[in-house]
Amino acid sequence: MRRVVLILLVASIVVGLVWEVAHLPGLISAQIGTWHIAARTPVAVLGLVLLVALTYFVFRGLGLIWSIPRRWRQWQARRSRIHGEKAVTRALVALAAGDAAAARRESARARRFLGDTPQTVLLAAQAARLAGKEDEAERLYELLTNHAEAAFLGFRGLLQQAVSKGDWKTAAELARKAEASHPGAAWLRAERLQLAIQAGNWKEAASLATAETPRHVLLTAAAQEEKNPKEALRLARRAWEENPEFVPAALIYAERLRASGHSRQALSVLQRTWQKTPHPDLAEAALQPLTTPLERWRAAKRFVDANGEKNPEALLLLARVALAAGLLGEARRYAEAARERLNQRRVWLLLADIEAAEGGSTQALQEDLRQAALAEPDPTWCCASCGATYRSWRPVCLNCHAFGRLAWTSPMRAPAVAETVAAS
Repeated sequence: MRRVVLILLVASIVVGLVWEVAHLPGLISAQIGTWHIAARTPVAVLGLVLLVALTYFVFRGLGLIWSIPRRWRQWQARRSRIHGEKAVTRALVALAAGDAAAARRESARARRFLGDTPQTVLLAAQAARLAGKEDEAERLYELLTNHAEAAFLGFRGLLQQAVSKGDWKTAAELARKAEASHPGAAWLRAERLQLAIQAGNWKEAASLATAETPRHVLLTAAAQEEKNPKEALRLARRAWEENPEFVPAALIYAERLRASGHSRQALSVLQRTWQKTPHPDLAEAALQPLTTPLERWRAAKRFVDANGEKNPEALLLLARVALAAGLLGEARRYAEAARERLNQRRVWLLLADIEAAEGGSTQALQEDLRQAALAEPDPTWCCASCGATYRSWRPVCLNCHAFGRLAWTSPMRAPAVAETVAAS
């Protein structure tokens, strides 16, 4: 209704203007050279209006003709964009369906219609990987790294390729470049952590560790690998402070302390860890500087005095050093006390050694050896993931590549595996 009223109002105004112009009095004349033109005022006004209109339409037509090439290019661009977008959609569907041939075909069409945009190049790279064309995918990912806004996608693709090849060094470098191109990506930080672990770059892994990561394991491994004595001591101290009950951390910290001339502090570290986690390697490290059997015997008594002689590891330690010192009665007493608490092969073998040192009967010696064959296996470093066993601790299992899963326990309590790793 409003539109009708508006039209009527405009029409009324136009009619009014025309009416006024038609009744204008007077005559308008013009002379151009020998030409003389004269017309009544309404006719002259109408002629002027028609001239302006004609001029407008002529220039409008010329403008349209002039813009034909530009309009053609715009039409072509719209057509290419429509076809390119359809090709991108079909390529995405083919990738999701695992159709490598269709994905490569449609991604090529998308690049032809849309050019080498980050989206089309990424699609082409993914399609090439799906088809097993790793070299082609690598070239496309490298092309992506030249796009300032899409460099992260290129580095991420190259990173995935390096990981699939097991090229951990290259993968770690690519992860750093990806981090630089897009700082703060949570996924990338976790990926860099795993790469650093796989590459054995423990120092970098420790710097990337999250709250859920056993940082003391990373720091212990870093201290073991570090060549600089001062830096190794710093890393070992951090590892031990993170977890004073972790035996490998205490061992490497004590070793680095002794190397720097702090033997008494090293012994204190070993003793504090022994109080929480008695382990034969701690005792061996504590007694290592001593050479004579009697010195080792007295030092062993002092070492285990902190948590008494009731712990089986303490009893076995005292029995071994007593036997080495020729204190056969003490060795027998401690070994028998250990046997009441443990039924392990090492206990019975120690009893057999004491029996032989005492010059006991062959029957008693054979009985100890028979019991050793029937007893539980001795504790060792076992992987909690696959059950592989090791003579010494390591941060990563060689059998299943699990990180931080080695624990000091009996192989009977670890998961069974077809083949254990007998590496040191």
